Amino acid sequence: MADLFRGLPAPSTGPETAAGFTENPLIRQSERPDQNAIANALDHPEARLLLFLGADLKLPEMPEKGITLSPYHSRAGAEAEGADLTRAILLGTDRSIPVLAAPLPRATVPEPQNPATAGRAGSYGSPSAQIDLRSLAMHGFVSPQDLGIIGHAGALLNWHRGHGHCARCGSATAIEQGGYRRGCPDCGRHHFPRTDPVVIMLAVHGERCVLGRQPRFVEGMYSCLAGFVEPGETIEAATRRELAEEAGLTIGRVRYFASQPWPFPHTLMIGCLAEALSETLTPDMEELEDCRWVSRAEARSMLAREHGQGLFTPPPMAIAHQIIRFWVES
Repeated sequence: MADLFRGLPAPSTGPETAAGFTENPLIRQSERPDQNAIANALDHPEARLLLFLGADLKLPEMPEKGITLSPYHSRAGAEAEGADLTRAILLGTDRSIPVLAAPLPRATVPEPQNPATAGRAGSYGSPSAQIDLRSLAMHGFVSPQDLGIIGHAGALLNWHRGHGHCARCGSATAIEQGGYRRGCPDCGRHHFPRTDPVVIMLAVHGERCVLGRQPRFVEGMYSCLAGFVEPGETIEAATRRELAEEAGLTIGRVRYFASQPWPFPHTLMIGCLAEALSETLTPDMEELEDCRWVSRAEARSMLAREHGQGLFTPPPMAIAHQIIRFWVES
């Protein structure tokens, strides 16, 4: 019998572990039926909590570059910060220790004094120790395992913020199953967390690949093209459609590469390589600011941030970086 998995890397060394938010050691409690699960977890003497101010993480101490810290608060510490434990969710357990996440009322944490120092929203240099998850991942302030848990928590809390009422009857819903479900007390409908699939792909033809940039990108950054998978669509069909729409390319074979949870707000990035059957680019300039063919040597210089024109790829925490690097080194 043929070995279906011959040549594939072990789970601990596969490409899915190289990007940010992918390592998560928690034993999830998504099927736990006990309605007291959250209360029991909060009562555990070693319970660990992640606190969020909107989409930003509230750290227990101010981070410093080059130093990895623990992002967790004790229950007492969370209460001192003003966390709303009535809206806490149980993410799972780590070596039998419960790990939870809870939101902070905005009034409890001051606005960052210098938002420009740590990305879009938040400042790792501010007294609030408040930081957005992109900056957290890029600066390496927490371990890869903790980063995966933080992304998990951020995505789940974001879903809860937008699903406080039943989509069928409009009644207020309540947290159930430790936070992996919301229930409507009036019509009985159950609502489950949402994950949005996105294909992110590198079209290649011989020794060249296609990279593009959107107007919102940092100046000089080029990346893989990407788009949401539509209802009734396969990953392969979505890859071909998006490359046709955004770059005017005809695509043949599609190869799956790896995936990445992306908590902005609750997305699964599905990385692929795509065989370009044509070379003429006709970019959709409403979606893109630029789209171009890039040689393998040029892509290598962009990865190393040594490009003569200052062009570069996304950082290693993004799956786009990992796809481009795989192609360059293959």
